[in-house]
Amino acid sequence: MSERKITETEILNRVYNATDHEALMSAYRDWADQYDSDLLDRFGYVAHVATAKALHEALGGSTDARILDAGCGTGLVGEELVKLGYRHIDALDYSADMLAQAARKGIYGERMQADMKHRLPVDDDAYDAVVCTGTFTYGHVTGDAFDELVRIVRPGGVIVFTIREGAYEEYGYRRRMLDLETAGAWELVSFYDTPYQLEEGNTCKMCSYRVPYRA
Repeated sequence: MSERKITETEILNRVYNATDHEALMSAYRDWADQYDSDLLDRFGYVAHVATAKALHEALGGSTDARILDAGCGTGLVGEELVKLGYRHIDALDYSADMLAQAARKGIYGERMQADMKHRLPVDDDAYDAVVCTGTFTYGHVTGDAFDELVRIVRPGGVIVFTIREGAYEEYGYRRRMLDLETAGAWELVSFYDTPYQLEEGNTCKMCSYRVPYRA
């Protein structure tokens, strides 16, 4: 990473406007060391706290649940889940540099580097819950990734994720969410707006779904 501190505009432009794998990985590589301080102190990021609470509510406080933190970044959501009493959490992220930062926190079991645009290296029905914060946004993962989250969550399990404001309609997330509901692949538990970054005054959709039991 360059010794020069990366500005907010520079790093967000690089992340949201990355056009290929190498550009996105380079952006996260340069940001990894500053990621937590930038999000929490400079941007006023709060979505990780809201997501952990939403998952806790959807699980009914069942802290024995096996959880996958998909798009875990440096592990901010995982830290909040640990505060709530969860101990069986695995991590998955596209960036090896972000996973390395998450590993240092000592809160995850298995850690997987994988691209959510493709089939995940996870068995069917492997988890009681999946949480995914900050991944469904500009220039990242499309709504087709919802199908994989459904596949890896057991019947009766829950999926909780955020979608950045503006990207909800524009990137096809809403359409795929409704398609999966119509197909009976998941059932809506809750859906509401919540603050995302306080300093920028933006919000996200907080979405909770349950995978139905099979007939």
